Amino acid sequence: MDMMKVAATEKPSLSSPSALASTIKFIQIPKSETFLQPTLEQTRQTHALMVKTHFNGTKFSPSAQFNFLITSYTKNSQPHSALDIYTYLRRMDYEVDNFMVPAVLKACSFVSNTQLSKEIHGFAVKNGLTEDVFVSNALIQMYSECDSVVSARLLFDNMYERDAVSWSTMIRCYVRSKLYMEALEMIRKMQILQIRPSEVAMISMITLFADLMDVEMGKAMHAYVTKNLEKMSFQLTTAFIHMYAKSGNLASARLLFNGLNQKTVVSWTAMIAGYIHCNKLEEGMKLFARMIEEKIKPNEITLLCLVVECGFVGALELGKQLHVYILRYGICLSLALATALVDMYGKCGEIRNARAVFDSVKDKDVMIWSAMIAAYAQTHCIDQAFDLFVKMRENGVRPNQVTMTTMLSLCAETGALDMGKWVHTVIDRQAVEMDTILKTALLEMYAKCGDIDGAWKLFREVKDRDIGMWTTMMAGLGMHGCGKEALELFSEMEREGVRPNDITFIGLLNACSHAGLVEEGKLIFEKMVHAFALVPKIEHYGCMVDLLGRAGLLDEAYGIIKSLPIRANSIIWSALLAACKLHHNTVLGEMAARQLVYLEPQNCGYNVSISNIYAVANRWNDVAEVRKAMKNKGMRKEPGLSCIEVNGYVHEFIMGDKAHPEIEKINDMVSEMGNKLKEAGYMADTSAVLRNINEEEKETALNYHSEKLAIAFGLISTAPGTPIQIVKNLRVCKDCHNATKLLSKIYQRVIIVRDRKRFHHFRDGTCSCGDYW
Repeated sequence: MDMMKVAATEKPSLSSPSALASTIKFIQIPKSETFLQPTLEQTRQTHALMVKTHFNGTKFSPSAQFNFLITSYTKNSQPHSALDIYTYLRRMDYEVDNFMVPAVLKACSFVSNTQLSKEIHGFAVKNGLTEDVFVSNALIQMYSECDSVVSARLLFDNMYERDAVSWSTMIRCYVRSKLYMEALEMIRKMQILQIRPSEVAMISMITLFADLMDVEMGKAMHAYVTKNLEKMSFQLTTAFIHMYAKSGNLASARLLFNGLNQKTVVSWTAMIAGYIHCNKLEEGMKLFARMIEEKIKPNEITLLCLVVECGFVGALELGKQLHVYILRYGICLSLALATALVDMYGKCGEIRNARAVFDSVKDKDVMIWSAMIAAYAQTHCIDQAFDLFVKMRENGVRPNQVTMTTMLSLCAETGALDMGKWVHTVIDRQAVEMDTILKTALLEMYAKCGDIDGAWKLFREVKDRDIGMWTTMMAGLGMHGCGKEALELFSEMEREGVRPNDITFIGLLNACSHAGLVEEGKLIFEKMVHAFALVPKIEHYGCMVDLLGRAGLLDEAYGIIKSLPIRANSIIWSALLAACKLHHNTVLGEMAARQLVYLEPQNCGYNVSISNIYAVANRWNDVAEVRKAMKNKGMRKEPGLSCIEVNGYVHEFIMGDKAHPEIEKINDMVSEMGNKLKEAGYMADTSAVLRNINEEEKETALNYHSEKLAIAFGLISTAPGTPIQIVKNLRVCKDCHNATKLLSKIYQRVIIVRDRKRFHHFRDGTCSCGDYW
């Protein structure tokens, strides 16, 4: 490429070699001196003058001049210009030294150009540059920012020499990828090797403890810093404020904050964000107001952090106030800030406000498109999400891993397999880089959309599996009732040396629960505690209660609750309640329901559950009392909703639906299904209708359950022999389960139903769950 094409087109004001030399000196001065970064305009002017003088206008070597340009363009957010220069130098066979490589790698990180980064890595190895620890550290950092953790670790393990920066960079790489256990292992190795961490490494560790919300480890780090440093730097203090606040220890965070002699916008931001993160919204806003009073003007980073935290905790009103502040004081709505606002409104369910912010941005990048698509996905606006995705591509914006992960998650949630397969095709055609997160999302989509064989095939094709992918595959097998296969996969994972985490065991225990593998589940729980030294969380105890309860071992399940080392929450009691409903234990069920109503009085589902328990016991006066109380509180029962995807569109049905445009044909098919069921000797199980009405009315109500309407629509809308796939938001009732088994045989269809808990594969009169659900 012609070097003049990279340079600025405007007439350079740096007209003399002396001016050029003084500008280049910006990056040649020692670190102890004041450093002034040239602006983009100065960089372009300098570049133009360099070209004009054929790089002979100063005492600095051409290599130093090229290094200056690459570094300055990168720091001025022009990484493509920096990479263009590097490409030109390589094509001209110009010497690239160990000072230039780190600068080029930094530019690669900005644009996530993994392919070019690997080429540079190969070039560095070939020319012996990786023996320089500075170059190797830059390569690790580059792989980290390009989300190539495996490559980063491989490089780290093969380094000739490591310094404290090497360790801190690798720790940051793991933290960035949320591989917290691996990051902790790196810290332990540093301690064993007695490597004194640099301040950067300590900040990385504190950030790790913040992400883990491990206040005890954070306190230990605080003690280490206090003991080994004469004075704690401002950066370390701010990191500790963030760690304590994120871990919920606001008192310690505020103590450190109050102890700062001079508070900057960074420390104010950390403390205010901590209050919002802990849902102390009033205190957060008071501190924000005080910051303004003390003439500390919030910058874009401040507002960005606070808006992100509002989205995290669902603080809509506070988020709106921050938005008003931005507009009132004319703060430039950068792309990053606009994206954060779209994300915040989306997470708070304010889709109109999210779209208004999105539409106000002229030059949209892939991140804001992805945020708006995610906002539609979070508010279950399926069609709008897909329409916007199509529009994004029409506007020439290439989707990235974040976009595609969101689309796959939406398909997984709605059970839209055809749409999911189409998204998979787009990933391949657009050559979207398949990192581990995207591969896992793809696997999860196939599993949650009922194609467990497709998920299994994809899993076997992937070579760089992380613990997240292993866990997702096991959870998928569990959802489909393949408990034994999930346990076999766990054994295979152990043989490959992959260490399970607490989420892995949640998936395994659920798999055992769905398959009725009680003894195996008990052994897995014991293995988690004794073989892997993992402390059981409330979710693990909930899985054990569910495992025992489903098997009818209600006394044993209740025994676990009574012996818990922590107070039982709604996860525990809801597991017991579900088991009591299944096995008609009114006494224990009523107790569990009352505990749930006490813990979450506004949760309509628990009130409905206690009403249902009374109904099963024919205690209609008690049913009336519960329903009256619900009505007085303005509570409404969540309606049963069933979805079916036909020809790329997702159709939704509720019980007794009359809104569908083909409802007459659907009702005709429902009547036909009822007649054929009766001819086959089927008797409706009216115990599922928990209302005080006569048997004939109960049978009529059962005929129009949402999943039966969805099955009827599937039968009239798809060719004979085509599998019918349905997603239901509630647990399948006993009558619908029995009827669907027989319908699969009558119409010779495979019918796959995903309810709130698991998959049911109905085929030729049987169900994959073996009537154990």
